[in-house]
Amino acid sequence: MTSSDGSFGDAAGEMANETEVEVTPQGDASASAGATGSGTPDSTGTGSGTAPGHAPGEDISGVDNWVEEGGPLEPQDVADVEGGAADPLTAAETALAERTVDLQRLQAEFLNYKRRVDRDRDLIAENATYKVLSPIIEVLDTIDRAREHGEVDGGFKSVADQLERIVAGLGLTKFGAPGDAFDPTVHEALSHIGEDPDVEVTTAKVVAKSGYKIGDRVVRAAQVLVVDPATPTA
Repeated sequence: MTSSDGSFGDAAGEMANETEVEVTPQGDASASAGATGSGTPDSTGTGSGTAPGHAPGEDISGVDNWVEEGGPLEPQDVADVEGGAADPLTAAETALAERTVDLQRLQAEFLNYKRRVDRDRDLIAENATYKVLSPIIEVLDTIDRAREHGEVDGGFKSVADQLERIVAGLGLTKFGAPGDAFDPTVHEALSHIGEDPDVEVTTAKVVAKSGYKIGDRVVRAAQVLVVDPATPTA
């Protein structure tokens, strides 16, 4: 018995030495399972682990294979998944509207500039004409006085008529005649010579010197003698 028990014990010890049993600690096993997923393969043969930043059981259907892509999605990738890319047609329409407003503003500025240039050009031409023709007004006054005395005839009459036609063609026009209603914007009253029952308003009775205009600009006011309407009697 003693010999057989010893033989059996020796045989069991030899079998234990020949057989190596690998025991994995429980902590290491759980760490390994956490690194590769739950260990339960899905239909594709890959693990069904939880993505970083997401709680277990959270819907991550919009995230495609985060493990295979190499990490979590960038913010712009999330925006594309949620809202999609911007509509290029809307962006083009917005840009077109902005360019249209800019074009309209530039066109308005150009039209205003063109009006100012035209107005300044006309004013410069008018000033030049005024400067040239102003001294000639005195010559025209002399011709008028000679005509009143019947001294404009022959060759002198032809020269006087030609001069008047030239200055009229340059824009110098003559105004003021006896019987015109007195207008202080174009008339200069030299004297008041009483009342006249034939007039209803203050009137230029006598024109001492004619007035002249260039366009709407008065070069010289007409110098006149005026009369008032007659005062009603009681």
